[in-house]
Amino acid sequence: MDATAARRRLAEARVARLATVDLKGRPHVVPITFAFDHDTIYFAVDQKPKRTTDLQRLRNIAANPAVSVLVDRYDEDWNRLWWVRADGTAKVLDQRDAPPAIDLLVDRYEQYRRARPSGPVVAISIERITGWSAVENPGG
Repeated sequence: MDATAARRRLAEARVARLATVDLKGRPHVVPITFAFDHDTIYFAVDQKPKRTTDLQRLRNIAANPAVSVLVDRYDEDWNRLWWVRADGTAKVLDQRDAPPAIDLLVDRYEQYRRARPSGPVVAISIERITGWSAVENPGG
């Protein structure tokens, strides 16, 4: 998959998986909703029910900001399979810097228009995008 197709797939995806690593080197993967703007991916801690506000993903980013974000498509027709991975460096934004990122998320997800994210916002500076598709020039 070429870089243009990979970026398009990333921008169109509605959900991704965020991979972080804890202090002991153990991987931690969680689904996220996100916004993609140029070379940055944003996600926010929102109001969906969580066991705690002390989230493992945020602790992992504080300890090791290297992360990966994966979007993909699975289909029983394996000619339609594809995935895109963005590797980068994550940081929790200061509250002053968060509103533009939150606006991107609100524009992208109707649910955030009803309940604007109020938790920490994370920006991932993308350093590398890679992808694969079963068909060289996927159309769907």
